[in-house]
Amino acid sequence: MTKNELHKYVEESKGNESNICQICAIKNGEIVYSDNWHGFHIDSAVNVMSVTKGVMAILAGIAVDKGFIKGTEQKVLDFFPDYTVKQGEKTIYNVTLEHLLTMTAPYKYRSEPWTKVCTSDDWTKAALDLLGGRSGITGEFKYATLGIQILAGVIENATGMKCIDFANEYLFLPMDIPKHKIHGASDKDDQFDFLMNKNPRGNEWYSDPQNTVTAGWGLTLSAYDMAKIGWMLVNGGRYGDIQVLSGEWVAQMTSPKLQLGEMFGNMGYCYLWYRPYKDKPIFAAIGDGGNIIYADPEKRISVGITGTFKPRIFDRVDFIEKNVVPIVERL
Repeated sequence: MTKNELHKYVEESKGNESNICQICAIKNGEIVYSDNWHGFHIDSAVNVMSVTKGVMAILAGIAVDKGFIKGTEQKVLDFFPDYTVKQGEKTIYNVTLEHLLTMTAPYKYRSEPWTKVCTSDDWTKAALDLLGGRSGITGEFKYATLGIQILAGVIENATGMKCIDFANEYLFLPMDIPKHKIHGASDKDDQFDFLMNKNPRGNEWYSDPQNTVTAGWGLTLSAYDMAKIGWMLVNGGRYGDIQVLSGEWVAQMTSPKLQLGEMFGNMGYCYLWYRPYKDKPIFAAIGDGGNIIYADPEKRISVGITGTFKPRIFDRVDFIEKNVVPIVERL
């Protein structure tokens, strides 16, 4: 498939590819392919959904690199000394950052209580109130978008900075990614609009009433921004002349810790990143709508794809490998 053929294929798609806004690919540090649809441009920002989690793992790594966090075995409650643990709750004392990053932290619910957390005044505290439970720490994988909110509080309390400021200073600006601001509003109608609106957004990050960013979703990026982040990781944490993230954390963050089941495509799970294959070093941050950062260290290729909200899109890794990578390899 040529670049023109791929453009037409996406433009005319009635299926999984119909919501794609942008594709950007970097090879050996240079943009080699970029295209846009639906009125989006190369610098238009999109709510990248759960790709946000992958960015949070990077921010956690920067905090570790800079000594704000000792390591992933540090207890979550170390960062919340003023938090009052509910009477009878014991499990929460043993939950570590490793549990948060690998989605093996235990929670006191069967399904995520979105309304309870997202209508509260402090989403981090509301998420902490859900942590623990009578079953103890089992090591079982439990995908928890609300639980990752705790990680934003960890970074803020460890660094003494708002998470948005920490991200701007140590990740976005060093990588020539536009400075982000908090979204601000957080009522029900606004949350729905932020999820469903199909227009380009500003460079922002959704936030709670405490101006703490949503750690599991709500970051806006362009496909170019995402491809740059993927390239930085492919390049051992280095972007240009700046060591944004240590190579040690890149390796730790993208090494599989768990083997997931059929519901998650039998992929490996790392620190909020996925490993699609057992026999290839490819890793990815994946979000609803087919938003993705795809990185291949062997081919030294990174790909970012953005898409507006569309449920049940599971093909983006296959789509990239069948349609984007062959084009990139020829360039």
